[in-house]
Amino acid sequence: MKKKRFTSTLFLLFLGLTPLSPLHTYAEEDNVEGNAAIELTEIPDEQGIRDPENPGTIVDPGPSPSTEGRLRIDFVPQLNFGQYAITDKDMTYPVNAQLFKDSTKPRGNFVQVSDYRGGQQGWTLQVRQESQFRNETAKNPELNGAVISFDKSWVNSTRDQSEAPIVSKEIIRLSNIGETYNLADAKQGTGFGTWSISFGASADNKNSIASTLSPRLLKDQPVLDPAFGNQQVHENSAITLSVPGATKRDPVPYSTVLTWIIAELP
Repeated sequence: MKKKRFTSTLFLLFLGLTPLSPLHTYAEEDNVEGNAAIELTEIPDEQGIRDPENPGTIVDPGPSPSTEGRLRIDFVPQLNFGQYAITDKDMTYPVNAQLFKDSTKPRGNFVQVSDYRGGQQGWTLQVRQESQFRNETAKNPELNGAVISFDKSWVNSTRDQSEAPIVSKEIIRLSNIGETYNLADAKQGTGFGTWSISFGASADNKNSIASTLSPRLLKDQPVLDPAFGNQQVHENSAITLSVPGATKRDPVPYSTVLTWIIAELP
């Protein structure tokens, strides 16, 4: 991690005084001395995970890996693509939408980034898939050709959208395992504060984002998630996993690891 250095500059303003005319005489004045002081504090650091569709509200999406510091990742989604029957056809599977351990309704999957370094220095949010989907105990241990895609990205914050990071309007496909992909770029002068980078949204959102969520059903019955109080699971078509029909697979769970990276600009 590049070392961060801060420089504080004090600007002194000198007022020009018109020279006194020698034709006038002034009486001697009494002088007294006074003190001036200033105390500088860090910019307040807002804590808590925020509803990506209502960023003024703190929510509980459950545990998540995070980083520390004034520039950090507060939350990343745990992507679960559900359970399906094996097929020999090309398939695209939507991810489970984000659920919450409170009364918040399902949302699009999101990452939360906070930048309280001051100076609006800028940052980049990236993701990297470390390996193909695997199950070491399976006869066919790898889902060859499987690709995760991120689409319908948008950002939100309590701050003005003029300060927002830029997100891709194109689909981001993690087609090259081990390659790092940019998800959001906060150029210098933007990205200060707490921002959610979401993929998809609910029909309740007030940001004019098209809904990408729908209830997940299994044999016409609602799928429930016991980790979130048996709430109805929703699928989010903004993040998908595509698997070629020719890929050999077994009736076992396959998994991979995603690395989320927050990088400060040079």
